[in-house]
Amino acid sequence: MDDYPLLNIFWTMLYLFLWIMWFFLLFKIITDIFRDHSLGGWGKAGWLIFVILLPFLGVFVYLIARGKSMGERDIKQVQENEAAFRSYVQKTAGSGSSADELHKLSALKDKGDITQEEFDRAKAKLLA
Repeated sequence: MDDYPLLNIFWTMLYLFLWIMWFFLLFKIITDIFRDHSLGGWGKAGWLIFVILLPFLGVFVYLIARGKSMGERDIKQVQENEAAFRSYVQKTAGSGSSADELHKLSALKDKGDITQEEFDRAKAKLLA
């Protein structure tokens, strides 16, 4: 351990971190190239060849030229995923009709779980 000082360990860890981040960025850009519907086949092939053959220059040029639209596509995908999730939850949970809700409230009132006042407030809220 004497021939590998602490500062060298720090630099090695920094280089390893930057190397991993570089691959993360490279794969993110390659994914974005294929996800973009506005690019044609030749455009996708050109960007892919550019990013693979000249990775540093290709990635930086891609980020400069298409970085803003890359972020917009990310936001659009997140919004679509969230809408699909909400739709799935609503479909699965099955929001009942107001008649079903009134029936449930009536059953709760009949069992004595809620008072007449609570029933009237909930009924007014449902019918409003």
